[in-house]
Amino acid sequence: MKKQIDIFFTALMFYTRIPCPKHINHQPDYLNKATRYFPLIGWIVGTISFLFFLGANFLFSNSVAALFSIIAGILTTGAFHEDGFADVCDGFGGGWTKEKILKIMKDSAIGAYGAIGIILLLLLKFLILSEIFNYSLLPFENKTLFFGFLFIVYHSISRANAISLSFTLTYVREDELSKAKPIAKAYSFVEVFGVMFFGLLPLLLFSFTYSFLFLLIIPVLVVVRFFLGRYFVKWIGGYTGDCLGALEQVSEVFTLLSILAICKFI
Repeated sequence: MKKQIDIFFTALMFYTRIPCPKHINHQPDYLNKATRYFPLIGWIVGTISFLFFLGANFLFSNSVAALFSIIAGILTTGAFHEDGFADVCDGFGGGWTKEKILKIMKDSAIGAYGAIGIILLLLLKFLILSEIFNYSLLPFENKTLFFGFLFIVYHSISRANAISLSFTLTYVREDELSKAKPIAKAYSFVEVFGVMFFGLLPLLLFSFTYSFLFLLIIPVLVVVRFFLGRYFVKWIGGYTGDCLGALEQVSEVFTLLSILAICKFI
């Protein structure tokens, strides 16, 4: 049990800015195993975002509260996944060979493609959340519970979708400097089971509580994963940590879009 707790805290330290016990470090073996708790970290980030939404909603409109929830998620993770998305926009937007794409993505400076991409991503996420929160026809008595579920669902299922890419594609960087290298080398059935369990459980409970139509989110994300994965393989032969971050962010957007669309048919 102590080992599993240490592995969980390793995941928490690696994927968020939340303080962890001092004895936790970037031990490669634990980082490999920490993959299983990646969607569980989504539960935590989603809960924190939801609490910020509730607090802001007492004083401000739903739209302002939605913005605060996005800010809370970014502060909690240190923009870990948003940074990956921006790097992918720069790399694949400005590079025409595998070597050039990888070199651009490794550059810490953000370019025009990355800046434009992250602005549009965050704007889209804000508009979708605002519309969901302002959707007066939601047929649920306890909308607060629905919104709480929503935050945990879209943060957890998106992380599961992203990390699942590492189970089927090849990691393409040859250096040891990448932030994803320690978790890209190995995985076992336990990691796959953990990702699927912690990633799908909130969505299953959400669907059982409100509508089984929300299960349509799964095939939507499978399609997103397939096409992004194929795109990465076409240009660089596999994936990098930035690719996982980009897939996580795109999965968040498509999860929220799916929820918004499904709400109009319930």
